[in-house]
Amino acid sequence: QGVPKPFTEVIKANIGDAHAMGQKPITFLRQVTALCLYPELLGNPSIPEDAKARARRLLAACAGHSAGAYSASPGIELVRGDVARFLQRRDGITANPQDIFLATGASDAIVSILKLLVSGTGPSRTGVLIPIPQYPLYSAAIAELSAVQLNYYLDEEKCWALDVAELRRALAEGRSHCCPRVLCIINPGNPTGQVQSRQCIEDVIKFAFEEKLFLMADEVYQDNVYAEGSAFHSFKKVLFEMGPPYSEVVELASFHSVSKGFMGECGFRSGFVEVVNMDPEVKQQLAKLVSVRLCPPVPGQILLDVVVDPPQPGDPSYGQFMTEKQQVLSNLAHKARLTQEIFNRTPGIRCNPVQGAMYSFPRIQLPPRALAAAQAQGQAPDMFFCLKLLEETGICVVPGSGFGQREGTFHFRMTILPPTEKLQVLLEKLSSFYTKFVKEFS
Repeated sequence: QGVPKPFTEVIKANIGDAHAMGQKPITFLRQVTALCLYPELLGNPSIPEDAKARARRLLAACAGHSAGAYSASPGIELVRGDVARFLQRRDGITANPQDIFLATGASDAIVSILKLLVSGTGPSRTGVLIPIPQYPLYSAAIAELSAVQLNYYLDEEKCWALDVAELRRALAEGRSHCCPRVLCIINPGNPTGQVQSRQCIEDVIKFAFEEKLFLMADEVYQDNVYAEGSAFHSFKKVLFEMGPPYSEVVELASFHSVSKGFMGECGFRSGFVEVVNMDPEVKQQLAKLVSVRLCPPVPGQILLDVVVDPPQPGDPSYGQFMTEKQQVLSNLAHKARLTQEIFNRTPGIRCNPVQGAMYSFPRIQLPPRALAAAQAQGQAPDMFFCLKLLEETGICVVPGSGFGQREGTFHFRMTILPPTEKLQVLLEKLSSFYTKFVKEFS
């Protein structure tokens, strides 16, 4: 309304939307998608031949050779086959295209699997174990489906590690009032940015086996691992390397997406789920459930295909593709370190290493007068802090209370996506705002 603000722009560090924060699209992904959407471009001499060959192959797999036609409900057969080969290369384990369902982003696949698993009423109602802090898609979907949310807390003191003793506590508590059937894991973590160790994944699989829980592994940040000594291990790979009885019995759904990684193609809404050891009759119900939506967006399926089957050495586009991919990932690794360093220099802010994903989840000390002021306005203390931060600096972050946190602790989640120069300014501005805020309310 024309009221002057003490800043010139709002920096949206609140959502993991890479392109909105200035990340450039990967050329090859866009070339193939553009060719499929506008095949007249196939005559354009400036577009490399491997992109054209890829587009022709994908168009041949579309009904009527058009990206505007419906595909099969679980996704284009060709793309599911390419996803299966991608998983095979990643894990060294055979993947079956019939176990792969393409979706409107990983979110859509997660909701479909939860729908499949939720049943009963009262004490027989399905309980779903989710990490706290969590990505709010889970709490929202659980509420929408009238399932029961069972919180297990990640250990902030141990860099947000997952502790099986804490899983046992949450499970035992849940069994008193519902029927726990599902265990959700987010690895690498959102909002916490941790990467689970292989040992931890083995422990979780043993726990799921003993307690007959269905495992949901949200692995959309698998390309985003930065910390020295950290590595991404897929739940499927670890499960099969553990061998029988685990590899034959534990039911698993794992999720991936084109919205994160080095691609950051959030707006294309494309992802997939692979189901492992799912009862054939249940899988049939899943096929029926996804068919209600007709099909995931075909342009998204096309883009996903190029992500899982990128240019190979010797292809005309290989050099540029690898340069662009490595640049995005090395920039993110640099920004992950920068975030942790600048925050930890500020007394009262404590930030765990950002091992992976795209977020930091720093803990902040808030003085008693700030807690009282927040209460007077009917706000959570970290919400009060984040709103003041936005009003005075134009920096938009999300309060920790939006993700869940241990009673009496306060956090905020911030993406590491802004360009490096802008991120540096943002971190320094945020730190000095925090210092000023603490003085004001002390």
